[in-house]
Amino acid sequence: MEEEDYPRSHIAHCLRRYMAVRRDSEAVAAVGGCSVTGFRLVEGIHQLATGLLEAGVCRDDIVAIAALNSYYYIELFLAATYIGAIVAPLNHRWSFEEARAAIDLVQPKMIAVDISLVSWAQEIKNKKSLPSLPLFLLLGDPLLSLRSNFPFLSIEEIKKSKRCLALGEPVTGTNEIALICFTSGTTGKPKGVAISHTSLITQSLAKIAIVGYAETDVYLHTAPLCHIGGISSFLAVLMAGGCHVVTPKFDSNLAFRAILEFKVTSFITVPAIMSDLVSYSMKGNKLGSSKSVKKILNGGGSLSEDLIKEATVLFPNATIFSAYGMTEACSSLTFMTLCDPKFRKSQDTPLHKSLNQSKYLQMGMHVGKPAPHIEICIGNSNSNNIPSIGRILTRGLHVMAGYWSANKTICTGRIEKGWFDTGDIGWIDENGDLWLMGREKDRIKSGGENVYPEEVESTLSQHPAIAKVLVVGIPDTRLSEKVVACLIIKDKWKWVNAKPNSLLFQDEVSDETLRYHCIERNLTRFKIPKKFLVWSKPFPVTSTGKVMRDAVRREVMVTLQLQSNL
Repeated sequence: MEEEDYPRSHIAHCLRRYMAVRRDSEAVAAVGGCSVTGFRLVEGIHQLATGLLEAGVCRDDIVAIAALNSYYYIELFLAATYIGAIVAPLNHRWSFEEARAAIDLVQPKMIAVDISLVSWAQEIKNKKSLPSLPLFLLLGDPLLSLRSNFPFLSIEEIKKSKRCLALGEPVTGTNEIALICFTSGTTGKPKGVAISHTSLITQSLAKIAIVGYAETDVYLHTAPLCHIGGISSFLAVLMAGGCHVVTPKFDSNLAFRAILEFKVTSFITVPAIMSDLVSYSMKGNKLGSSKSVKKILNGGGSLSEDLIKEATVLFPNATIFSAYGMTEACSSLTFMTLCDPKFRKSQDTPLHKSLNQSKYLQMGMHVGKPAPHIEICIGNSNSNNIPSIGRILTRGLHVMAGYWSANKTICTGRIEKGWFDTGDIGWIDENGDLWLMGREKDRIKSGGENVYPEEVESTLSQHPAIAKVLVVGIPDTRLSEKVVACLIIKDKWKWVNAKPNSLLFQDEVSDETLRYHCIERNLTRFKIPKKFLVWSKPFPVTSTGKVMRDAVRREVMVTLQLQSNL
């Protein structure tokens, strides 16, 4: 290979070190299943990469993967990118129509499925919607391809094609794209975000530096490998030299089994996952079984104060971090420490200190400082020392190359002069910490004033009766939009429709109680909800745990319309 052809940045560059560090040690393990050493993992990646080349997968080709988490998923991800192909993970929770839209966009040369999504491959073959039929690869059981009457290739079949052929150095595609990662799509169709090898490496190094992943880590895959949070953390642990414990998808029982069996030291969560772990531990008396866990990184939304307290009891030795980010930024932009065992006795945690020292506690949600490689600024901010609220912009090696569009072209979208417009609204305080007000698209315009739902939710969630809260704006003839709070009340509390100034029992809560709570915490009056609705079921969420705000808004409008007709 000519020197100029050698990629300066490639996620597979870590494999040589990884094999040295974990040559005869466990590298990837499955609960109740087999495990492989570092040597076997890297050898398998090289064999599969060689086989993919012989099967006809070339540089710049796209390999779509529709599967649950597995050793085979990890192996294929690294083998495909090794030869300069681009991996496009498909969300296993999608409907087939959603998956087909993504497949039509990226036009893959190969589609890999596991046993849970074999029907997708059959549908694609039958509908013949692609210009040329792709190669179909089956992850897992090689015997299934023989029984299915379907032209599947198997991993083992591909590996045996030229077992001893020298592979050479890793290569990158034309634009150094490693990954097309689809946004979670809480509204509209998911977009394909093109992410480079450099972005993935930069993000991994940030997580290693801040969370502290190391060779001694045993990392549990709680997040799906079709999402940027799961992918970036997997690569960070790989580059650090840690061990991977894989379960097909998150399940509280499997998670605790894995923690016990493999002495798991780290994993990532979203609020829904942490809530499930806490609830399961209380029912199953799992307290004390989680002392091996040392590092937890939360993303996809903030953890409530109660949930943080419960998590510190369940994982007494864990430092809990929180990150704010998005797919277009290759995962995390800012980080903060929610709790640290070293400070727990004194209650003087870094989070506690930063909040106490802030003059602006009610102005949004504190999401921490940018990672070392990241620039963040506020668009249209003023030049004086007063914090200015505006659109959050970011610049650096972490920013996506752009959105994937037809004919393998990349649309840079909201990137101007290197700055990516996140679509979020926030401000930066005098300590350099970012405060998130909310999504620009979720902003409520009420009586000519801007209301950001996250700010109101943060205030309401501090009331002891509130388990979960979601704030939406609905059309109003007088105000343009009216602020409505949807509430999930904790089990030991009772919601009452009390008149103003009514005396309530200690375990009762009403709309007047919550309005007074908001006033007491200095929430501006026009931001206080005009209507409170008690929610009797979980809020709908995406596969990453993000609440589908538009779906809730639609349901609120139907509910209020029905109430007005009574």
